[in-house]
Amino acid sequence: MLTLYIPMDSVACAVGADAVAAEFATEAARRKLDITIVRTSSRGLFWLEPLVEVDTPQGRAGYREVSPDQVASLLDVDLAANGDHLLSVGLVEQLPYLKTQQRLLFARAGITSPLSLEHYLAHGGYQGLEHAARLSHDEIVAEVLESGLRGRGGAAFPAGIKWRTVRQAQAEQKYVVCNADEGDSGSFADRMLMEGDPFLLIEGMTIAGLAVGASRGYIYVRSEYAPAIAVLREAIDIARAHGYLGADVAHGGHEFEIEVREGAGAYICGEETSLLESVEGRRGTVRAKPPLPALHGLFGQPTLVHNVLSLASVPLIMSRGASWYRNFGMGRSLGTMAFQLAGNVRRGGLVERAFGLTLRELVFDYGGGTASGKPVKAVQLGGPLGAWIPPSQFDTPLDYEALAAIGAMLGHGGAVLCDDSLHLGQMARFAMQFCAEESCGKCTPCRIGSTRGVEVIERLLAAPDSAERERQRALLDDLCDTMQYGSLCALGGMTPFPVQSAMRHFPADFGLDTQEQAR
Repeated sequence: MLTLYIPMDSVACAVGADAVAAEFATEAARRKLDITIVRTSSRGLFWLEPLVEVDTPQGRAGYREVSPDQVASLLDVDLAANGDHLLSVGLVEQLPYLKTQQRLLFARAGITSPLSLEHYLAHGGYQGLEHAARLSHDEIVAEVLESGLRGRGGAAFPAGIKWRTVRQAQAEQKYVVCNADEGDSGSFADRMLMEGDPFLLIEGMTIAGLAVGASRGYIYVRSEYAPAIAVLREAIDIARAHGYLGADVAHGGHEFEIEVREGAGAYICGEETSLLESVEGRRGTVRAKPPLPALHGLFGQPTLVHNVLSLASVPLIMSRGASWYRNFGMGRSLGTMAFQLAGNVRRGGLVERAFGLTLRELVFDYGGGTASGKPVKAVQLGGPLGAWIPPSQFDTPLDYEALAAIGAMLGHGGAVLCDDSLHLGQMARFAMQFCAEESCGKCTPCRIGSTRGVEVIERLLAAPDSAERERQRALLDDLCDTMQYGSLCALGGMTPFPVQSAMRHFPADFGLDTQEQAR
């Protein structure tokens, strides 16, 4: 019998994975072949999708970019013996792109079926919850504190401090909220995990609920992620039916329930207080802080808010221990990070590595440079509000402090490449325009500053002489300072990052003298 593994991830399906699976079934029936087709999550090697894997005595052999019209020729060769074919990539786990990664969060990626609880349990699932159920609330919190886990959503705040604050808050009702409103350009790790390994997120939220004393959790997902929403809801039903959610979680006497809430796609709802407003049924606008959501959050109650990757890290910490987790990373950036390569990149996909690899390794060793073959001009790291990083800074280690030292941020780990044909002056204008369109409108620096920012950049790009360009540049610097330090949340506060980094590193794209690089 031949066993084939074909991803059901959105990216794989977008390039024809469903049609490929159907054609394999049809052709196998026509040839009277005994074939089992297993729909799995994706490995995250997106430049190879649809990637079809086949069980062989040596391991899973892979065939890249398979289309329905190539199915017949694949079945003509001895796939079970890693048959030679034009599309063959050899043993998938021996591919350098995958072999050199340190997959903790995505250890099951491409291996298990997303909605198979049996697969999840067979690959270490729910061991963290079983261990946590034997501990006190404070012992769970202490383990998360000891691990050094920091929020993976962008702010990198120590997770254990959040947990301790919510745990110590006095209230009859507390909540755990998962921020799955993944809206950054070049980011797809949350979607991959929700679609491909939903029980990991459910387990992490459940452990968090036990630790802080919350009985209810919400996963806030943008409506564009329809497949992820469907998978999560089905996985929640399966977990509840097997006692991993409900009135007596893991037979430990704890109650915890999870509900999925859909967002309408507003970028501002990725900010935690705007998200809470939206979950409560109101328009997503930023709340002034304090009070912090940890003390006065959802429906006015203490609320633990984390993003997908933060919560998904918890089962590993609980099952293997904080000291084991601390073996990964560098300095205060511990564990692994799911880096996502997108844009003009030759090998786009997911790379999970411990903090500390350089941007150069990520861009060239994994990404292979640009898809166009032209020189890499810059990488925008951390979403549409992230800084543009030039090749001269590619040797910077990817950790929170090292990036902050060069005026950049890691954010959610998305890295968007561009070649030397991209005009960074226009990208700076786009950053201001994006902020103007996505602003909730609550604070003046963001609402008005971004609108004026578009106008100033347009005047700067159209300036007739150097004196006028200098006046507009000085005005833009002042405006950026006002937005960065005066905005109510990170939307307005971080819009200056792509603008000022573009001006600093690529002054020629603004018509400025190259000596401006030294400013």
